[in-house]
Amino acid sequence: MSKLSIGIVGLPNVGKSTLFNALLGKKVADASNYPFCTIDPNVGVVEVPDEKLPILGKIVNTVKLVPAIVEFVDIAGLVKGASTGEGLGNKFLTNIRDCDAIMHVVRNFSDDNIVREGSVDPQGDFEVICAELIIKDLDSIDKYISGFKNNPIESKTKKFALALKLKSELEKGILAINIDLNDDEKILVKEFFMLTYKPYFIVANVDENTYQNISEFKTNLQNVIPVCAKTEFELSELDKTDQENYLKELGMEKSGLERVIQKAYETLGLQSYYTAGVKETRAWTIHIGDTAPQAAGVIHTDFERGFIMAEIVSYADFVANNGWENSKTKGLLRHEGKQYVMHPDDIVEFRFNV
Repeated sequence: MSKLSIGIVGLPNVGKSTLFNALLGKKVADASNYPFCTIDPNVGVVEVPDEKLPILGKIVNTVKLVPAIVEFVDIAGLVKGASTGEGLGNKFLTNIRDCDAIMHVVRNFSDDNIVREGSVDPQGDFEVICAELIIKDLDSIDKYISGFKNNPIESKTKKFALALKLKSELEKGILAINIDLNDDEKILVKEFFMLTYKPYFIVANVDENTYQNISEFKTNLQNVIPVCAKTEFELSELDKTDQENYLKELGMEKSGLERVIQKAYETLGLQSYYTAGVKETRAWTIHIGDTAPQAAGVIHTDFERGFIMAEIVSYADFVANNGWENSKTKGLLRHEGKQYVMHPDDIVEFRFNV
């Protein structure tokens, strides 16, 4: 995939825009203390933190380093009733559809100066947003069912049967991604472009005291990481050395940005591989389980169509032997064909016909 797109959603005033600004490392979104301050979705592209890339670049004496990127979309605060047009939510529910995954931000801090616009507690925040997404999906499913229920051909298809199944489960409050589907249904469900079928993870926006005792953080929510948006924004305004010192003071090994991106990769089942040359050394994002031709296709579709083979060295071998030539001399360079499944951190050169 050329880039990963994450939609940031949550109730108003839970810290979405502050977190968005911190992720981008500068003030972009309006983080004012009132609902609906984000009128149009803010979109920001963030480089994936990567310690391996500069090491590879130094070994091959590259001119240019190109990290993998993540696109964050700060979607305006939703409220109860957003799916039926309440507040500004109806428009922004549509914006979520273009994202690869959803990052739910829930409020887990106490600050009487920040207005609680519908926010009660982390679990409640999450449930309100999920309910709005479910209602929006039900609306789409109902339109499909009513449009084809009297069609003698379509009403007997697997797709129509799936629509009825989805409707039944959604009405129970179950997200589409948590519905048990068989292999055929997993293919067909994509034709409905459902918001609740998107992978998701949760960021609990905690206060500064909680952040300094993060190992003791507890929540009933699943797939959640604690982040203090305020602290992360303060971090984003420091230079790299000061950031590292500040993180040490907090007892943190990684910044919120690094942990959010790591969680996004885990949630979507992604990994990176590298190309390393004098002109450019670059990190590429692919799905775990992708074959060599599929990985080549991320660079250019012609690479996948004309794939011949991949010349591969593991990152560890590449670094230990100072590049391509020594790795090849020691027999560590492998020639892999179309069936090869990519490993994390493979260093690759593709051979192909145009």
